[in-house]
Amino acid sequence: MEGRGMHINNYSLFFCLASLCLFFGGELKGALGYKNYTVGDDSGWFDKLEDAKVDYQSWASLKNFSLGDFLIFNSDKNHSIIQTYNLTTYTECNGLADDTIDWSTGVPTADDTPVTVAVPLVKEGPTYFFSGDYSGEQCQDGQKFKITVEHGQGLPTSLIAPKVGDEAISPAPTGSISMDDDSVPDTVVPANFDHPNIANADANGGDGSEDNSESSGGGCPRMRIFDFLLVFFVFCGLVAF
Repeated sequence: MEGRGMHINNYSLFFCLASLCLFFGGELKGALGYKNYTVGDDSGWFDKLEDAKVDYQSWASLKNFSLGDFLIFNSDKNHSIIQTYNLTTYTECNGLADDTIDWSTGVPTADDTPVTVAVPLVKEGPTYFFSGDYSGEQCQDGQKFKITVEHGQGLPTSLIAPKVGDEAISPAPTGSISMDDDSVPDTVVPANFDHPNIANADANGGDGSEDNSESSGGGCPRMRIFDFLLVFFVFCGLVAF
């Protein structure tokens, strides 16, 4: 009987540990979910003529980008944000090409008013960013970088465009976007998308511009974990004895 009791306790312990791993595995996935990356960190989004120390490719090489992440560009009205999936367009710094997405606030002006733009990553594979202002001069002066977007957890539902029949509704971002079927992303950003940190900051009184990790489901609530652990240990105690 004693040996049988030990077997029961071993099975109970295994069950409890497996349950704990499954729970925290799911919570960890949420807590380490979609991320916000502030481009250039404290340097912001400018060319080398304005800040000789900027090196956006080095900055990007230290990051792991996935679908659903956001890039936060802190700049001004004199620098544009151009996105493309075409290496040639990127190499030529051609901000007027048909296969570009312009996330900028409008025509460049000598205005140092701070501008913050949140750009979601909605397509896997190579993605290129640069400033197309002044016939690509800012791009040629170092204001550019390329990244590779991994699948990660996939797109959150908030970034999946609705479809009418077989066609996706494609509202443009701030600025202009090419409507060439061969150039636009497979999945575009809904006009009312929320940056994950901005939405969280609104509730907390912050600006949401920091480079933090946020899950699409709101993270890992402390009370939920506490309640689960309480029930977990009570249950394990009962089955063990």
